[in-house]
Amino acid sequence: MRWLLGLFLAVTLAQMAAAGAVRIKDLVEFDGVRGNDLVGYGLVVGLDGTGDGLRNAPFTEDIMTNILERLGVNVTGEQFRPKNVAAVFVTATLPPFARAGSQIDVTVSAIGDAKSLLGGTLIMTPLNAADGEIYAVSQGTIIAGGAVAEGDGARVTQGVPTAGVIPSGARVEREIDFQLAALSDMRLALRDADFTTALRIETAINRDFGRRVATMLDSGTVTLDVPRTGMRSVAHALGRIENIEVEPQRKARVVVDQRSGTIVMGEDVRISRVAVSQGNLTLRIQEQPLAVQPNPFAAGQTVVVPRTTVDIEDEEGTGLAEIPDGASLSEVIGGLNALGVAPRDMIDILKSIKAAGALHAEFIVR
Repeated sequence: MRWLLGLFLAVTLAQMAAAGAVRIKDLVEFDGVRGNDLVGYGLVVGLDGTGDGLRNAPFTEDIMTNILERLGVNVTGEQFRPKNVAAVFVTATLPPFARAGSQIDVTVSAIGDAKSLLGGTLIMTPLNAADGEIYAVSQGTIIAGGAVAEGDGARVTQGVPTAGVIPSGARVEREIDFQLAALSDMRLALRDADFTTALRIETAINRDFGRRVATMLDSGTVTLDVPRTGMRSVAHALGRIENIEVEPQRKARVVVDQRSGTIVMGEDVRISRVAVSQGNLTLRIQEQPLAVQPNPFAAGQTVVVPRTTVDIEDEEGTGLAEIPDGASLSEVIGGLNALGVAPRDMIDILKSIKAAGALHAEFIVR
């Protein structure tokens, strides 16, 4: 039983030590193994009266005319203004090593004054890459996540009904010419450049292979010597190293979203010794003009007399509080929460602490 307990404690400690470890595949991008953006211009039909107004979107009429003429329908000189069609942009990402015949998801977005794409069907639309070549063709029924309800005097919109997706809505017609097996060196590009993390990746790969096959070039790049790995191909080498676990080292950051009052912080954020005092001063000015009219039989004019009400409200603040040296941001936030400080006031306090030079972290405001 004693040896079993010792084995259990050893496994538990190993799991705790590896709790912050991340696979290399989640930290880097392999050179050349990337997606390619595709875009197309098409037409959505079958809308329930929520399409483009052709008077305000003449390009919708042009593309509809071109499609009908390609199908053998002559509409030259005809005046037609349907409300069940809409011009759209179709976007997609061609994943790496996508083969001809495979299917990818697409996003459809209205570019005219259409009110909703719900229930519409995208007509065959070619998707081009940056080189101008067609790599996929898209067609299918759009799944829109929004809804619109309106009447003569009001309108309610939920979500974004003018954009939707078509799962597996495009079929790949052309493959990207990329020969992975021909590479002798493979670069690993870190998503978040950091010298410590790059060094740990280099050390972990070399330890796994038992020889020097990886070299750190800079804070964002580690190069892999494929022949020295002894693997049959580049794909076999990448399949081995991508699951090696490394504990990344990241910069201390505080991210603030002013619109929602959201604060996100890293565990390495530290604050030097500083004193904080916070209050709230509110100034209200209200204008209530009064119209003074003369008597019915008097020869006078109506006069508007201005009336202004001014009020100053000084709410009690948090007082002067001292933050000890080396305190983590989580401890500071916990203390401010205990004092009842609102999230937006907390953002102002963090800005002031950063301006005072006491917040040792990268401060990002969105």
